[in-house]
Amino acid sequence: MIRFGIITIFPKIFDSYLKESILKRAAEKKLIGVKIHDLRDFSEDKRKKVDDRPFGGGPGMVMQIQPIIKAVEFAKSKIKSQKSKIKVILFTPSGKQFDNEIAAKLAKNYDNFILICGHYEGIDERVRKVIENSIRQPAEKISIGPYVLTGGELPAMVLIDSVSRKIPGVLGKEESLEEKRFGVGVPAYTRPAEFVYNKKKYKVPKVLLSGDHNKIKEWREKRRGR
Repeated sequence: MIRFGIITIFPKIFDSYLKESILKRAAEKKLIGVKIHDLRDFSEDKRKKVDDRPFGGGPGMVMQIQPIIKAVEFAKSKIKSQKSKIKVILFTPSGKQFDNEIAAKLAKNYDNFILICGHYEGIDERVRKVIENSIRQPAEKISIGPYVLTGGELPAMVLIDSVSRKIPGVLGKEESLEEKRFGVGVPAYTRPAEFVYNKKKYKVPKVLLSGDHNKIKEWREKRRGR
């Protein structure tokens, strides 16, 4: 089982996505486990505040170090096995660009993830140093694309989805991994072989209907990653 602990200020965002389709079945089969931690529960502020103004001035707010570190410590304490391989991930636009290769490495090398969902102007830069130096866990900044989102919740769901599908049994059959069968981005078609719309015909490439497996393989190889 691979377990994901999510630290967020919007815990309900994950409900619908994680309780549907493939991820729901993976959780039911105990192939993955997801625990959501409300960051506000770890704030020492009476109003459960988790952000403050940036030093040096400027607009926006920065997520404070204290509640995040406390949440990470709590999430780590819930991991019972001493042999667990834990990875802490901070979602930020400045992080390493996430891709299929990274997803595969994470699925192979770790069985527990603590995902920190950033917000506002970002997370106090000292968080990563404390996690690595004092909590002694590998921590990495990750971005899911060359753009800025309002928070780290969508990136967390993207990572969970991408990593989970690498786990044997999550997709039912290992052959279900598109990247192993055809390659990422290879065009796919299904019935009908000819679709007519506004008197115009849209046909499936003839090679896919030929039954010639060598030619089909060659056709797909040429279109990998397009």
